[in-house]
Amino acid sequence: MAYPFEIKHHHGAMSVPDLESAIAWYQKVLDFQLESVVKLAHVPANVAMLRRGDLRIELFEVPGAQPLPPERRIPDEDLRTHGNKHVAFAVRNIDVAVEELRRRGADIVFVKKFEFAAVAFIRDNAGNLIELLQQPDLWS
Repeated sequence: MAYPFEIKHHHGAMSVPDLESAIAWYQKVLDFQLESVVKLAHVPANVAMLRRGDLRIELFEVPGAQPLPPERRIPDEDLRTHGNKHVAFAVRNIDVAVEELRRRGADIVFVKKFEFAAVAFIRDNAGNLIELLQQPDLWS
């Protein structure tokens, strides 16, 4: 199908209470690398862009920001609140990914295997949800 303009995924963004510790978490647990850090004086906010291959995560540290409410840290409960839910990354094998994430100390929320997909949810060090979705066909 022809579209009037092309789009590609660029990044997902999350607010975190401590930018340095969040950068360290994404580097240690998911192998992201720091791409850039900027300040948004008008917010004010410190912002980091992290990258792993074609994937990017943008992290915002805003002084005085409210913490993530407990119900937003649980995937099935978070669906009861409108708004963005999580970022999702495809993995070749969910079991291999979860085993490595456990070894790295990740907060594993759950691993579920359905007829249509195998998924896992983890939380970053600020409680933000991240989904891993088994999609071996992306590597064929």
